[in-house]
Amino acid sequence: MHSPSPRSLVDLPIRRLNRGDLIPCADLCEDRGWPRDEHRWGLLLSAGTGYGIDAPDGKGLAATCLTMTYGPGLTAVGMLLVAARYARQGSARRLMRQVMEAEKATPLALYATEQGQPLYEDLGFSPVGHAERVGGRFAAGGPGGSSSASPSGSSVTTRPAAADDLQAMIRLDLTAFGADRTHLLARLPAFSDRLQVAEEHGELVGYAALWPSGSTAVVGPLVARDSAVAQALIADLAATTDRPLRIDVEDRHKELLGWLTEHGLESVSRTTIMTYGIPELPGDAVRRFAPLTLATG
Repeated sequence: MHSPSPRSLVDLPIRRLNRGDLIPCADLCEDRGWPRDEHRWGLLLSAGTGYGIDAPDGKGLAATCLTMTYGPGLTAVGMLLVAARYARQGSARRLMRQVMEAEKATPLALYATEQGQPLYEDLGFSPVGHAERVGGRFAAGGPGGSSSASPSGSSVTTRPAAADDLQAMIRLDLTAFGADRTHLLARLPAFSDRLQVAEEHGELVGYAALWPSGSTAVVGPLVARDSAVAQALIADLAATTDRPLRIDVEDRHKELLGWLTEHGLESVSRTTIMTYGIPELPGDAVRRFAPLTLATG
């Protein structure tokens, strides 16, 4: 009598993930050569909606995908991961179709790797921009610091965020991202090692967070009125850690990318920003410098 053959991925159900899946999600990241990032997964699974396919061999997850909804105007898609042993068996396409069906008329946005972009294009996504990931040891000195000259010539200062800054951060974020991300921003104080705001004449003109990812410290989100404010926030956050920095910057911000290169960071990878159902990302791209993570948009 023959033992039954293992079920294929196309036969296995897609299920909702929860915080009990934290370790299997981290294991899947490690399987693909990413940092385990249990800290990040904890945020994503609490603030977003995770989808997964259990591995036919009973060893964790075969594939994951995550959505982060910001009202009816936008849902970000990320963490589309497939275990190496189950690659090229259709699970990524299945998960994306599940997401698109679940979101129905809601516009979608994502950051695509070079490997993933053909799938997204085949599903109807269109490229609308690019992001450059830079990383390395930040070399202090030069432009930036606790104060920086703004285009108006006045001084911008940064300081640790306080509880009563949240509403001003949300207003600034709404302008930059064009969507209400209150449920995500409210989690930043607990998630971040450091949350910094920039002020000019008592008005909040930028904010940024610093959080741990493996052996690096990630700067994101980064929202600022202009490049000078962004530089001041990054420089002051960098001064609080001895870890190498990592940041994903929309490549329209050439001035900031050049400044980061001058301060020791180097290009690590590049992703394509893609949308479905809308011709461009909402919000003010001039103020939107970096996401919290690629998965959150």
